[in-house]
Amino acid sequence: MTDLSPEIAAKVQDSFDRQTMMQTLGAQMTRIAAGQTTIVAPILPTSLQQQGAGHAGLAFSIGDSAAGFAALTLMPADAEVMTVEMKLNLMSPAIGDRLVAEGRVIRAGRRIMVVAADVWAEKDGSRKHVAMMQGTMIPV
Repeated sequence: MTDLSPEIAAKVQDSFDRQTMMQTLGAQMTRIAAGQTTIVAPILPTSLQQQGAGHAGLAFSIGDSAAGFAALTLMPADAEVMTVEMKLNLMSPAIGDRLVAEGRVIRAGRRIMVVAADVWAEKDGSRKHVAMMQGTMIPV
């Protein structure tokens, strides 16, 4: 991957900051690099499923955003990004203090980008892989 310009990094962070869903979830973008981003969100009492684990919607939301913003880092400066499709494989209950979504670009095409994200549950310094995602992004 190429180095990321400060202008693109600022654009990605600004786009993330405008996502009210991420604000609602308490999510933060902790890493922006060319073709890669990381988003972290606490597993709040308001984002649990009925058995007490983090809801799949939380994992999907931050994974989709991490993958999408990874794509945005490689798009033209005047573009924004939208998800065309996204597949989610849930592998383990999201039990922990927070979820960490690591998004990356698999293939950057001229019109669409294939992306992926891994979502991890973290608790007391340990990490468990809870979800894998793959999808397609398009510039808008």
